[in-house]
Amino acid sequence: MKIISYNVNGIRAAIKKGFIEWLKSANADVVCLQEIKALKEQLDLSLFEEAGYKYNYWYSAQKKGYSGVAILSKIKPNHVEYGTGIETMDFEGRNIRADYDNVSVMSMYLPSGTNIDRLEFKLNYMAEVQEYINELRVEIPNLVVCGDYNICHEAIDIHNPKMKNVSGFLPVEREWIGNFINSGLIDSFRYLNPEKVEYSWWSYRANARANNKGWRLDYAMVTQPLQEKIKRAVILTEAKHSDHCPILLELEN
Repeated sequence: MKIISYNVNGIRAAIKKGFIEWLKSANADVVCLQEIKALKEQLDLSLFEEAGYKYNYWYSAQKKGYSGVAILSKIKPNHVEYGTGIETMDFEGRNIRADYDNVSVMSMYLPSGTNIDRLEFKLNYMAEVQEYINELRVEIPNLVVCGDYNICHEAIDIHNPKMKNVSGFLPVEREWIGNFINSGLIDSFRYLNPEKVEYSWWSYRANARANNKGWRLDYAMVTQPLQEKIKRAVILTEAKHSDHCPILLELEN
C-alpha cells in the first residue's frame, strides 16, 4: 500500500497550482490531506474521481476557510471515522480515519502554537489525542497516523536547532512527540533514514525554500506491529503546491 500525506495549505489554491496533475502522477493508493480550508460543497469532486480517487472523504472545520482534513482513496474503506468524538478538537476538523482490511489510516492535523492561546489549545490537543490513540490501538493494532504534527522532533529535523523558544521546537512539544513515539509508534522516515537531513515545510519568508531553511513537521507514524511492513518512506520535496511538501510511506501488503 502506497500512502501519501500532504498539508496542502488550501486545496482550492493547490488545485490552481497543478495539484490534480501531480496527484495522478504520484499514483498513491491512499492520500491524506491536511489544512484543506474548504467545505466539501465548495469542491468539484469529479476532479478527484477522474484522478482515480472514487472514494474521497472530507472533514472540514466549522470555521470556513480554516483547517480541515481529508482522505482520498482508490480502495473502498470498510469504515470511515470522522473526528475523534472529543468535542474540544473536533470542531476544527483535525482527524479522519479510513479502516481497511489489514490497516487503518488516519489523516491528522495538529494545531500550531502561534500565540499563547493557541499554544494552550495545542498542548491540550496533544494530551487528548495521545490518550485517544492509546485507546484506539487496542481496537486497531495496525494503525498509520499521517499528518502535519507541527513539531520537529530532533535537532536534525530543523535547519536552526537554536530556535528553542519557537512553537514547533519547544522542549515540551519535542518531549510529547518523543513520548508519542515511545508509546509504540515508529517515525517511518527516521526509521529508514536515521541520518538524512530533509524537511517538509518552509516559511514563505526570506526565500526559505530556495535556501532549504526548513522544518520536518510531517510524519507517517506506524504502530509497532507494522514495523516489518515498512518498505519505503520518503519526503517528496519536488512537489510545490503548498508551503509543505508531501511525504510518502509504502507498506508491504
